[in-house]
Amino acid sequence: MEAAVLFVMVLGLLFLGVPIAISLGLSSVIAIAFFSSDSISSVALQLFTASQNYTLLAIPFFILASAFMSTGGVARRIIRFAIACVGHVRGGLAIAAVFSCMLFAALSGSSPATVVAIGTIAIAGMRQVGYTKEFAAGVIANAGTLGILIPPSIVMVVYAAATDVSVGRMFLAGVIPGLVAGLMLMIAIYVNARIKNMPKQPFAGMGEILSSAGEAAFGLLLIVIILGGIYAGIFTPTEAAAVAAVYAFLIAVFIYRDMGPLKEHPWYTADTGRKAIAGFKALTLTLFVFVCAPFAIAWLILCAILTNVGIEFGPEIRIAIAGIIQIITLLMALFLYPLWYEKLEAKDLPEAFWGGLKIWGRNLWLILVYFLPGCFHSDTKKVLTDAAKTTIMLMFIIVNALLFAHVLTSERIPQAITDWMIGVGFNWFTFLIAVNILLLIGGQFMEPSGLLLIVAPVVFPIGIELGVDPIHLGIIMVVNMEIGMITPPIGLNLFVTSGITGMSLFRVVRAAAPFVAILLVFLVMVTYIPVLSTWLPYSLMGPEIVTRH
Repeated sequence: MEAAVLFVMVLGLLFLGVPIAISLGLSSVIAIAFFSSDSISSVALQLFTASQNYTLLAIPFFILASAFMSTGGVARRIIRFAIACVGHVRGGLAIAAVFSCMLFAALSGSSPATVVAIGTIAIAGMRQVGYTKEFAAGVIANAGTLGILIPPSIVMVVYAAATDVSVGRMFLAGVIPGLVAGLMLMIAIYVNARIKNMPKQPFAGMGEILSSAGEAAFGLLLIVIILGGIYAGIFTPTEAAAVAAVYAFLIAVFIYRDMGPLKEHPWYTADTGRKAIAGFKALTLTLFVFVCAPFAIAWLILCAILTNVGIEFGPEIRIAIAGIIQIITLLMALFLYPLWYEKLEAKDLPEAFWGGLKIWGRNLWLILVYFLPGCFHSDTKKVLTDAAKTTIMLMFIIVNALLFAHVLTSERIPQAITDWMIGVGFNWFTFLIAVNILLLIGGQFMEPSGLLLIVAPVVFPIGIELGVDPIHLGIIMVVNMEIGMITPPIGLNLFVTSGITGMSLFRVVRAAAPFVAILLVFLVMVTYIPVLSTWLPYSLMGPEIVTRH
């Protein structure tokens, strides 16, 4: 009886147009006041407890990092790199748009942010070379959903907070499904492009690939900072989010300079000599390799993976080889790059390095002078304000949803549903079908985080009872949220795509439909091939341990 009243109140308020946070909170308060043995003071206690959740502290920092990355010109550089890599194949510009969305997803953790940042540039580019507006919109609307599947993902943080599973394992679990989903979209675009003879770009050459990679490197380094820092044990996911927010601010304002007081101060001017520019780039690349050690870290990660499959190197050998790799990479960056790529002669190197040092000195002085003005610049204030608005909205939903989850738990509603499902013969296979149907329908009408916070406390204990892996269940729910973002009437990505293209919502829905079918096939794969979600996190971090209450 109590369960029926609670769900009827929530659904009734939602259909009346009441905001989701108020619907969940008001229904929970009424249920506690009239149907529960809990004291009404438990409402205040639960709201306070929910707001003190350490895991949820990652959300505002990830939102802030995403806001700086969206504003700071990172998307434009990522798109240039993606086009250089895959633009020469048939349908390459559309494939590059998907590739760009995958890369930006690993920076932002948000689907709408990915659609806006990549779609604003990529759709216009596709239209210029002959793609139809509908095709371009359909590609971006669907590829943008990867923002919540490829880690770091705000929705994954919400699931981890609601079910008390590891954020680190959830992030790792999203890597392989995210790559598979992106690859499936790319294959579909390529097949369609071959059939319809869609345009392709001329091959840009290795020089353009390396140049665009260098330009995008500081933005893409955020992926290494977040995931590398978490899995190297340097910091927790929440601390990683805070570091990411600070790094994104520094990159947007002082490195890329697409916003803030240094917008009119490029790193070097048109009259700077070629040798000085070459020396500056060589020194910058060397500094990047020295600080980040990308190839040495890649070697150590490979060693960790090989250890899990029984191939093990001693710690001395691992460190020694990593050191050799780092020294070789540094020498290549400092000497081979200017000699081979910049076409300098050996006798020009001292002059080039001196010119590069002067460029660095001038820019370090500018950064020092403009650091405090950059912190209080109008562009910075606007990004902080926008991020704060998004954070307040999302956290208000989450806190009320966690109060709703408390009512469900205190009234033992999930246990009652579990007993009923087992009694009528449900097993893990049929249970996952029911979960997918429920989430696909709910996703058409509700925002992902809110829906997940309503459904997860109910289905999680049932899934555990039926033997469903908690991390696998989380990825299934995230993929359902993905599809919900591109299905009418409330699919958020549809509205965002409509806004940036000027197309009607109906035209965007029709354009996205063929790609939605691909994601539905992907959902079936994720649901019934658990190893896609569980192999990587359990290989590197071990299985998730769930304590049954």
